[in-house]
Amino acid sequence: MRPVYLENVVQDTRDPGTAGRFWAAALGLTVLTDEPDAFEARLELGTAGYLDLCFPRVSDPSPSPARLHLDLLGGAERQAVADRLTGLGAHPVDIGQGDVGWTVLADPADEPFCVMEDRAAYRDTGPIAALPFDSADPERDAAFWAALTGWTPTTGTPGLLSLRHPSGVGPLLELCPEPTPKRGKNRMHLDVRAERADGDPGPRVRDLGARLLEDPELPWTVWADPSGNEFCVLDAR
Repeated sequence: MRPVYLENVVQDTRDPGTAGRFWAAALGLTVLTDEPDAFEARLELGTAGYLDLCFPRVSDPSPSPARLHLDLLGGAERQAVADRLTGLGAHPVDIGQGDVGWTVLADPADEPFCVMEDRAAYRDTGPIAALPFDSADPERDAAFWAALTGWTPTTGTPGLLSLRHPSGVGPLLELCPEPTPKRGKNRMHLDVRAERADGDPGPRVRDLGARLLEDPELPWTVWADPSGNEFCVLDAR
């Protein structure tokens, strides 16, 4: 049995309300928390459960290049989706993508994301098609995240290793060869939650290849995956 399940995508931001309300409107999320220092909203994924988008207030978000971002479902309606998101507060951004088949925008906090063209792999994903994640060794990291979460290999973007919830529903986690080595803290990270309260998942997480970064007096611990990407393990509810 897997020790944890993927629960949150967390984006550090100076203004949780502005970023969070943009994404709630963009993706049709259910708002769970709307406070000055934190915004949280839920994306229901049917048989795959749910995914929460969380926006904690951080006074000085990391300036390091993004290593995790959201790819949104666009398909044949890509331009219309991009136009709607621009109307909600997104803006076009050039991150060096060149001439590609998708649209690159940034949210009101200047965090880049993509509106994707039609791909067979995005069937049944919901509004978030994929979570592209930079990796120093995609094969190694795909094995790590599969063992950690129970997500299984799937056919995704050609040339990338992709994982998905075993139900076949919800976004893909795509392991992408990193363009540059990691430096600095990631502005966006994943949270996983322990399934049971009767055991410490830490030893199993460590055995899979993670490194403990911080054990604060809070209901979570902070880890790094084998490529150094931060993630949190939340206590069981």
